[in-house]
Amino acid sequence: MNNRNGASPSPQRARGAALITALFVVALAALLVSGLLWRQHVQIRRLENQRLAMQARWVERGALDWIRFTLRALGAATPVDYLGGVWAVPLAPVRLSDVLGRTGDAVRAEVGEDTELFGWVEDAQAKFNLRNLVGASASGQWQPDLAQIQNFQRLLSILKLEPELANAAAAHLRAALAGPDAPNAHTAQDRGADDLDAATQPLFLDDLAMLLDAPGFSREIIARLAPFLTVLPQRSAVNVNTARAEVMAAIFEGLGLANAQSLAAQREQIFFVNPADFINRARAVAGAPLQFDANAQQFDVKTDFLIIHGRIRHGRVRLARDALVYRNRITQKTRIVRVRDAEIE
Repeated sequence: MNNRNGASPSPQRARGAALITALFVVALAALLVSGLLWRQHVQIRRLENQRLAMQARWVERGALDWIRFTLRALGAATPVDYLGGVWAVPLAPVRLSDVLGRTGDAVRAEVGEDTELFGWVEDAQAKFNLRNLVGASASGQWQPDLAQIQNFQRLLSILKLEPELANAAAAHLRAALAGPDAPNAHTAQDRGADDLDAATQPLFLDDLAMLLDAPGFSREIIARLAPFLTVLPQRSAVNVNTARAEVMAAIFEGLGLANAQSLAAQREQIFFVNPADFINRARAVAGAPLQFDANAQQFDVKTDFLIIHGRIRHGRVRLARDALVYRNRITQKTRIVRVRDAEIE
């Protein structure tokens, strides 16, 4: 019999159709279940990543506090900051379990098996502070600092860049500080770093990227300046014990790059114990009567601002943070000025 005569399908065909329908239902159910399982797996993975990230941030916070305590102790022990100091020695990659294991706590040491941290401390005052280009006038207004602009011009010349960029940078910085929401020049300048209120400072004044809005600057020029230039919350002196030769040659008219390089080589053997020591040795190297009176507030052998570079590997999480820290040279107390995520190596 066949279907054309109205007969019912054969039992074999009926069983085949039922089998196909059953396989389709099973495949559809398997697809739906696998989708649910995959979404559940993704959700669990997301929660694990959030937990690992939170744990990494707590490790980073603990390491930062530990380094701040070390900086405070070192600041009280010596009146000089130099490249041979303990603070300048990078922390090699170390497992957290190796540190916790020394305390005799086996449980905490086991927890730290998958956690590795390393980092280093950088002297922020080893560079020319862009904030020095503007100071307070007698009337309490922000005004360009001509002496510091000349220093910046010398630095630009040494780096084979246009000296006129210094005037453009100073004008841009002054315009930003003189904005309607900016504090009075004397009020902002007289406050110590312990009283700095980030909310009263233009947000972009903590990064060299601010120069992109100044005429003549490009990303290539800023990258060229980055090893020699910084932006701090307030005016600061250059630490001649840590500064590059180019920066020293820039802030001392008549010193010259060659003499600055000679002084940098000398301090590797014996660091400058005080500003007078630097002046005497600089004059001996230059072989000429250099004028330092105008630079009395421009250089020092002690540092107030340091940058802590921290790198954490915790399971799948990689955390890279840079923290600018202010250390009061009288009380030795430290304060975190700002924290910024950095590129992960």
